[in-house]
Amino acid sequence: MNILESRAFQTQIPSAPRWLGLAGVLPFVWGAISAWSGELARPVADWLGTGFIGRGLQLTYGAVILSFMSGVLWGFACKAAQPKAPLLFSLSTLPALWAAFLLASAAPMQPILLIGGFVALFGLDIMFFRYRLTPDWWLKLRALLTALVLACLGIAA
Repeated sequence: MNILESRAFQTQIPSAPRWLGLAGVLPFVWGAISAWSGELARPVADWLGTGFIGRGLQLTYGAVILSFMSGVLWGFACKAAQPKAPLLFSLSTLPALWAAFLLASAAPMQPILLIGGFVALFGLDIMFFRYRLTPDWWLKLRALLTALVLACLGIAA
């Protein structure tokens, strides 16, 4: 059975996680719009500062979300039995570590590295889902949110 035929795509996403997840994508959407259009970005930059527009916003918020997702995965790892638990706890720390090193670097390829972090995070989502540590609807939600985030990051990159 492939991932598209799995329990994830046969289960409805509960309303609260769906809407809150989509709301969490809004800073990525604004980052893409403001990176694309200086006219729209200028009033916000004048009012709140340049950290609230474009790639800068996406990098900061993306690092926050990767760190948040480390905590979510850590919670799922708590459900794992031995001998997988130590590996899953270790893997759950990787998105936060990736985010920290991403922000600490001055690499001009930070947006590409952020995209790589979200692709790798989705790989971890798949792994935790396959180990049956997540809700049945988890992968459906994460696929939607990851696709939206990657599209927004791609526009600004």
